[in-house]
Amino acid sequence: MKLFTSLCALGLAATAVALTSTTADSAPTAAINGVFEVTITNITRGQIFAPALVATHNKSGSVFSPGGVASAELAALAEDGDTSLLLASLALDANVIDVQAGAGMIHPGMSETILITSDVAHPFLSVAGMMVSTNDTFYGADSTLLPLRYDQHMVPAWDAGSEANTEDCAFIPGPPCGMGGVHDPALAEGFIHISNGIHGKGGVAADEYDWRNPVARVTVQRIM
Repeated sequence: MKLFTSLCALGLAATAVALTSTTADSAPTAAINGVFEVTITNITRGQIFAPALVATHNKSGSVFSPGGVASAELAALAEDGDTSLLLASLALDANVIDVQAGAGMIHPGMSETILITSDVAHPFLSVAGMMVSTNDTFYGADSTLLPLRYDQHMVPAWDAGSEANTEDCAFIPGPPCGMGGVHDPALAEGFIHISNGIHGKGGVAADEYDWRNPVARVTVQRIM
């Protein structure tokens, strides 16, 4: 009987250790303070990415909301690759602890790494950047938890719903058109949704500029 009792006690202790270990390993990232490397890799064949925007924030913060209406600041990013308005807006947002913009374009097969900080109260990461040979398409991840050490996300293309997808070269800022700052006046969808790509109905050739999701790989590495 004593042997049975001892074995049961050992078994319970082992179970307790296992549960403690599992809980520790899967603890919410809200317990993390630190500096992170966010590396964005363009995995499309023909789309250039405009400079990225990266933000860390709490659960009330957000860069975009799928199914929601794009803010004017997000529309500027999605239509013109302009991060300045969204950067300024997020810098004043009490829910955001840090926001950074990338240094330049990310060409197919290339990457850029951006440093960003976070703390216990702001454990979420959001990333966004325009796909420049489109009317208003951007790649993005909103409100993903920062990792304890390392994580990777495969990120889709989103349509901001702020400009009609005419693919008319008169309104496309990237190759082969180069018409930044000019917006198609046709009625747009009005909400953020998964982009359905390039169809070749305007001046942007589908065989060169279309894609299939995901379009970007985003890795997050804690370095401090």
